Amino acid sequence: MSALRPVVYERVEQLPRDFSLASLAPMAQVRGVVMSPPDHFDVVDVKNPFMAGNAGTVDRALALEQWAAMRKTFAAEGARVEIVPALAACEDMVFCANTALLGLSADGHPVCVPAHMTFASRRAEVAPMVIWARSAGYDVIDVADTTLRFEGSGDAIWHPGRRLLWGGFGWRTDPQIYRALAAQLNVPVMSLALTDSTYYHLDTCFCPLDGTSVLVFPSAIAPEGMQLVRAVFENIVEVDAEEAARFACNAAVMPSGAVAIDRRASATAARLRSFGYRTVELDTGEFLKSGGSVYCMKNAFF
Repeated sequence: MSALRPVVYERVEQLPRDFSLASLAPMAQVRGVVMSPPDHFDVVDVKNPFMAGNAGTVDRALALEQWAAMRKTFAAEGARVEIVPALAACEDMVFCANTALLGLSADGHPVCVPAHMTFASRRAEVAPMVIWARSAGYDVIDVADTTLRFEGSGDAIWHPGRRLLWGGFGWRTDPQIYRALAAQLNVPVMSLALTDSTYYHLDTCFCPLDGTSVLVFPSAIAPEGMQLVRAVFENIVEVDAEEAARFACNAAVMPSGAVAIDRRASATAARLRSFGYRTVELDTGEFLKSGGSVYCMKNAFF
């Protein structure tokens, strides 16, 4: 079996003929999550289609209740939960998946790649995550060209248990960032062009469930990208447009193996259970007003 080189793969034809997941170096599983409380959460503008018409409608007390239930669930399912305090001027900071990519170097050392946010109003969110990462022993590695947009683990998603990065781009992240990440992290990257502005981050349409299975909304990913997905994952659990709009793919797999998903995506949760997954259905309704759900509200660490 031929190992993948630490480069960006854009088409299935670029993969070795004898490619197998077994050829990829192993990587430790996620052991915890970083979260930021919704103390100042609000919808004040329209950064994505889900935010339209929701300015001023957030029930902050209910948002805090929903966030606390999610935090309790992660802890109960085996995740160590770390908290980054919210900043008053950062109404979107609860969606801390976007602030950095947390991962491991080839020798197993924790690394943090800071985000370069598309919207100026979100850029102050990055520093608190970087401060947390340094305090937790992470090496902070930034890319040389800091003008490149990069929205952290909202668009860059690790393959469970293997040193492979899935890289979404098109709306919030520039494709050139993945060449830099492949070289600096010494990791192969599967490049996925996002084709629908409604699904502006990869985490809104793509959720690896384990090393061999993925939950995905194919219509939001370019055909070349979906060919890569089908070449790597043995089991493809597709969601339809209705479930995708309910943020079915913005789920998160907890250390226990259970899949946390918003309760509105009940058809997807039922399908996952039919495939043998245990699901935990949460209410993230206040956060859906801003275009985010379970996955967006945490940043996983190793």
